[in-house]
Amino acid sequence: MLNEVAVDRVYLAQGNTDMRKSIDGLAVLVQEVFELDPFSPNLFVFCNRKRDKMKILYWDKNGFWLYYRRLERGQFQWPSDKHGSTPLKISRQQLRWLLDGLSLEQKQAHPEVMARTII
Repeated sequence: MLNEVAVDRVYLAQGNTDMRKSIDGLAVLVQEVFELDPFSPNLFVFCNRKRDKMKILYWDKNGFWLYYRRLERGQFQWPSDKHGSTPLKISRQQLRWLLDGLSLEQKQAHPEVMARTII
């Protein structure tokens, strides 16, 4: 389901978030703390203190989606809270890495190639 959504950007809440927050609580965080629009076509990603639970908030036409992932073993490679309440803008590829248990910076990943036009 997550692969099918038309997303402009992915914003990661650095540090930890209280996973007792539901859609309304997370939307308030996005609006008041991140100073972003929760109704925009973006994914807003949150993780708990133990790094084994993740929530993703997404607005779709007439309602919110709340994706929830709980790991039975292991932890997400979550970035620390270096910049306070500033969300970290990441790519969809980096989100897939996080969901697969990898870090955001993959040294072995192929760099993105931009096609050049020959005139």
